[in-house]
Amino acid sequence: MTSFIIALSLFIPAQPDAAVEADVVLQKATLHDGTGQPGKVGDIAIKGDRIVAVGKFTVKGNPRVLNCEGLVVSPGFIDLHTHSDYPLQAKKTNANYNYLAQGCTTVVTGNCGAGPVDVAAYFKKLEEIGVGSNVIHQVPHNDVRLKVMGNANRASTKNELKMMEDLVDQGMKDGAWGLATGLIYNPGTYATTDELIALARIAATHKGLYASHIRNENTEVLAAIEEILEIARRAGLRVHISHIKVSGRTAWGKAPDVIALIRRARQDGIEVTADQYPYIASSTSLSATVIPARFREGTAKDLIQRLDDPEVGPKMKKAIGQRLEEHLGGKTIKIARYAKNASWQGKDLAAIAKMESKTPLDIVLEITRNGGAQIVNFGMNDEEMRLFMKEPYVATASDGSAQIPSTGSTPHPRSYGTFPRKIGQFAIEDKLITLEQAIRSVSGLPADILRLPERGYLKVGYHADIVVFDPKTFRDRATYEKPHQYATGVQYLFINGRLAIDEGKSTEVLAGRVLRHGK
Repeated sequence: MTSFIIALSLFIPAQPDAAVEADVVLQKATLHDGTGQPGKVGDIAIKGDRIVAVGKFTVKGNPRVLNCEGLVVSPGFIDLHTHSDYPLQAKKTNANYNYLAQGCTTVVTGNCGAGPVDVAAYFKKLEEIGVGSNVIHQVPHNDVRLKVMGNANRASTKNELKMMEDLVDQGMKDGAWGLATGLIYNPGTYATTDELIALARIAATHKGLYASHIRNENTEVLAAIEEILEIARRAGLRVHISHIKVSGRTAWGKAPDVIALIRRARQDGIEVTADQYPYIASSTSLSATVIPARFREGTAKDLIQRLDDPEVGPKMKKAIGQRLEEHLGGKTIKIARYAKNASWQGKDLAAIAKMESKTPLDIVLEITRNGGAQIVNFGMNDEEMRLFMKEPYVATASDGSAQIPSTGSTPHPRSYGTFPRKIGQFAIEDKLITLEQAIRSVSGLPADILRLPERGYLKVGYHADIVVFDPKTFRDRATYEKPHQYATGVQYLFINGRLAIDEGKSTEVLAGRVLRHGK
């Protein structure tokens, strides 16, 4: 009902004698306001960094008028899950153009428990260097635990837990929006549920969110979701499942059970949401994919020593071999980035093994000894991915990072194509979901999940984060073979009222801001 009231209020025309003073007016656009209601033709006026009128109104002064007939105007997209923490601190990628070209005006960092622990210092660096998009950060559990305990495979002591609680508390005071965990990664994978609840309670005192790459997305996915629901109940806060999926052929068929479990929890009053990227492949490190957590404790040197240990080594190699069999002998694992041998990038482990006259296990061991690699893992079922996409609590998020076109890697295409793929292919072309639902999943819904004030909707008084795109040409161009290709179709992009994209071209203006929680 609230969304319906908001939708109606957005299109109440201004009084005839109340002319609006504006810098820019978007005219004759199809306005999708972020509520999930169907689009309506109308105008928008921008003054400074705010929306000052929506619907039908008269204008005074001499604003720039943009004819948006046939174009879609919506709130700027909010990416709840990126790994742009460090790229945004570098001058070659701080413009975040691969996201701007997708219509994104705000990105969230600290995901999967990885990122800067010192939130104040991180924000200061971003403000010093300047950023192309708005940035929101979460306290990263893995790096908090690493700072206090190192990469230790054990429960935290009372004193260590207190130190971690203090770090989370300080991060929240400095403007983080919640706590993020990555429970397949080191050292967070070694944390007990009780540790997570204790830290989530700190985030809860600041009215923050708990977002998690849950402990298992494979055959134990239901147990992993039960864990995050337990955290929600016992810590007393809203929770969010990062990049929801069922990964691995042995787990295919579980998506309906996952959806039913989440629906029941929501009906019981638990505030649980999720996000998703619209692809059947994921991307992470090779080690996290094929080396069980029990072998990953300590340093990289410790890992190699275990491989060479006469007692532990054979057990470790057997376990890796079993993981490879689950990935069709390495056929579903493609190398995205491997510094030691760039010629392997873009090829799957089975193909590399054949090329090198070795086994896939040999290739994994060689990569591990040489510092590891980033991979693209084709582990999801297309129909199950589409089932998750239809759920009204599932937002869209890339799980990518700020990048520029390069020949030095073959990353997942999601860093360049997530949002136009969701809207252009699945809504406009395939009609799997409506355009208004797709737009809500990238605007109003993520704003609601974050409880982000004055963004995410086309509403008078809200910040002018606005995307204007051509529904005929708003498409992803990045592929698994050629991922470094910018999306097409964004005609104008306003971030805090400033044009970041004008007539389809970058203005090179760093219009983004650090958004601090509670500030």
